[in-house]
Amino acid sequence: MSKEITIYDIANSLKISPATVSRALNNHDAISTNTKALIHAKAEEMGYRSNKFASNLRKQKTNTIGVIVPRLNSTLMSTILAGMEKVANEAGYNLLITQSLESFKKEISNVKTMFNSRVDGLMVSVSYDTEGYEHFRSFIDKNIPLIFFDRTLDKSECLNIVIDNIKGGYDATKHLLEQGCKNIIHVTGNLKRNVYADRMRGYQQALAEFGVPFKQHNIFETDLTTEAGRKVVQAIKLSEEKIDGVFVTNDFCAVTCMGMLKKMGYSIPKDIAVVGFNNDPLTEIITPSLSTVYYPGKEMGEIAAKSMINHLNGLMDIGHTNYIVLKSELIVRDSSSRLPKN
Repeated sequence: MSKEITIYDIANSLKISPATVSRALNNHDAISTNTKALIHAKAEEMGYRSNKFASNLRKQKTNTIGVIVPRLNSTLMSTILAGMEKVANEAGYNLLITQSLESFKKEISNVKTMFNSRVDGLMVSVSYDTEGYEHFRSFIDKNIPLIFFDRTLDKSECLNIVIDNIKGGYDATKHLLEQGCKNIIHVTGNLKRNVYADRMRGYQQALAEFGVPFKQHNIFETDLTTEAGRKVVQAIKLSEEKIDGVFVTNDFCAVTCMGMLKKMGYSIPKDIAVVGFNNDPLTEIITPSLSTVYYPGKEMGEIAAKSMINHLNGLMDIGHTNYIVLKSELIVRDSSSRLPKN
């Protein structure tokens, strides 16, 4: 392996002091433009690389923000990360991104990696089976800022950024009821997680408002995968009760359900109306197009990153803000439109 070029090598080559080289490479005002140009040219010629890591350690700052997400292959998470990346890059910060793969054990490992990497702050959407927040104790005890987004934990010291999931669940269910659905099943994720628990509360609120009894057997708690969608449709087929509405808390699983229902001869929305959640791009591509709840993912990512960076720069104290709640919006398409359009 070739020797790493240092400022001392550049100084020896140009017969000047290492201090002058250091100041020039850091664009110090005391060094003339011509001298800076000479030193930068020599540094490039010799293959010098600035040791940002060592420099940042001396400053007690790495200009790196950690991000832990459940899965990178999620359209929603990709959209959120795009918003974070945009804001972070514009502010001169880098993101260190890992995925828990929906595993609490891997999330614990990711948190340790982030801590040991000396990130300036950490933004997290927790895994399906995360229990408690003790694995974040190292960040809390060191006053390293911590933000939860989308899937959050009830921790008073930390900022939580969410959408109004109760309203989203309510709007989706109310729409199905207004379309004449009388027996609506709800396909959800792990109800330990705020996003799914709150969407189910909205579902229950809408049923109560329309005088429709809540039936526990109409709740399908799943991992929202393709296989989960198949099992839900099998249950619909075998049900002794006529099911005429399906509210799925994720578009991917909703699309799977629609495909299986059509294969079994059901007409959508005539026989069964379907609503998803998140407004993934595939919702407009499939036939019929999928009604869904718009999730402002890019906006969430931007707000999370801005809040973190403003806190790090002393412009905001996220410890004094427990929740930021963003608006969601029902988008009605063909999969649930059973009534004649005016």
